Amino acid sequence: MSQPIYLDYAATTPVEPAVAERMAGYLTADGTFANPASRSHLYGWFAEEAVEQARGQVAELIGADPREIVWTSGATEADNLALKGVARALRHHGRHIVTCTTEHKAVVDPCQWLEDEGFEITWLEPNPDGSLPPERVRSVLREDTLLVSLMHANNETGVIHDIDALGRVCREAGVLFHVDAAQSLGKLPIDVSALPVDLMSLSAHKIYGPKGVGALYVRRSPQVRLEPQIHGGGHERGLRSGTLAPHQVVGMGEALALAGERMDEDYRHVEKLRDQLREKLSVLDDIHVHGESAPRLPGHLNVAFAGVDGEMLLTALNRVAVSSGSACTSATVEPSYVLRAMGVSDALAHSSVRFSVGRLTTLTDIEAAGDHICEVVQRLRAVPA
Repeated sequence: MSQPIYLDYAATTPVEPAVAERMAGYLTADGTFANPASRSHLYGWFAEEAVEQARGQVAELIGADPREIVWTSGATEADNLALKGVARALRHHGRHIVTCTTEHKAVVDPCQWLEDEGFEITWLEPNPDGSLPPERVRSVLREDTLLVSLMHANNETGVIHDIDALGRVCREAGVLFHVDAAQSLGKLPIDVSALPVDLMSLSAHKIYGPKGVGALYVRRSPQVRLEPQIHGGGHERGLRSGTLAPHQVVGMGEALALAGERMDEDYRHVEKLRDQLREKLSVLDDIHVHGESAPRLPGHLNVAFAGVDGEMLLTALNRVAVSSGSACTSATVEPSYVLRAMGVSDALAHSSVRFSVGRLTTLTDIEAAGDHICEVVQRLRAVPA
C-alpha cells in the first residue's frame, strides 16, 4: 500500500534535505561538534561561530538585531519564557494579562498556570470568523495590565491577526505585546523593527527545519525585562540556561534563510493548491470553511462536513494524513476549543478536519486527496444514523 498523502504541514514539516545535510556537519568528530560555550579552545570557537551565524539568519528574517534572539527548545518554551518571564519580572507593577480563547495551548496553559499563581487573565472572544478587532483589546486594558499575548496566525484555521494594529493599541497604553509566530514565520513577511512587538515566539519545525529548537525575540530598545525560567549556567545572556545543540541551531538558521529566499514562491504554491482542494470539495453539500472570510495563511483549510462524525471521518480517510486540529490536542475526543470559541456548534466542530498543504505538495496529490475525501464523505453520509 502506498503512503498516505501528507496534508498536515501545520503540525510539522519534513526537514529540507539541504538543511539536514548542513546539520549533519555538526554532530560527529569530523565536524563541528563542540560545546559552543567552551571558549578555551578552537573547537568551541567554531561551534560558537556557527551558533552566532544562525542567530544572525533568524534575526535577518524578522528584521531583528541578533542580540535580540534567545535560543529555546521551540515555540512552546519561548511562549512560557515570554509569559512567565514578564509576569514574574514585573509582578510588582501589575498582575493583569490579556490573551484570546483561540490561542495555542502553549499560551493557554501558561496563562491558566499564571491564574493559579494569582494573576488575572482576561480571555478575549474572537469574531465568528476568528479575527480579533483591536478595539476589543483596547477595551480591556487597565493600569495594571502587564502583557497582551496574541498569535500572528492561528494553527487550526490559519486566520491571521493584524499584529501591527493590535500592537499599536498596546504601545499606546504602555503595555508589552507578545506574539506567537510559530505558524507565520517564514510564510508571511515579519519586520519587528517596524512592528510594535516586544516579544515573539519562533519555531523551526513548521518551516522545514528540525524539531526541538526555536527562539524568542526580546526587544532591546527599550529593554524588555524577563525573569529566566531555566537556571543553570546563565547561557543566552542569562535568559535561558542550557547547553546549545549546534546542529539544531544551525538547522533552524539554514531553514529560515531558505524560507526567506522562497517565501513568495512558497506562498503562491501552497495558496494555489489550497484553493484547488477547496474547489474539489465544493461538489459536496453542506460544508463550511472556518475563517474563510478572514485573512488566512495560504496553506490552511479547516472544513466542517455536516452530518459526518469527525472521528469516523479521520479513520476512513486512510489515503490522506490530516488532523482534526492542533497536534497538541489530537488525542482528545473533545471538539476543538478554537472552533467552539468562534461560536461553532459542538456537532459541527466534531465534523471538522484541518487540511494543510506545503512545499512538497503537488497538484497530483490534491487531485487524488480531493477525490478520496469526497468519496469518503459521501459514503459516510449514506450510512443511516
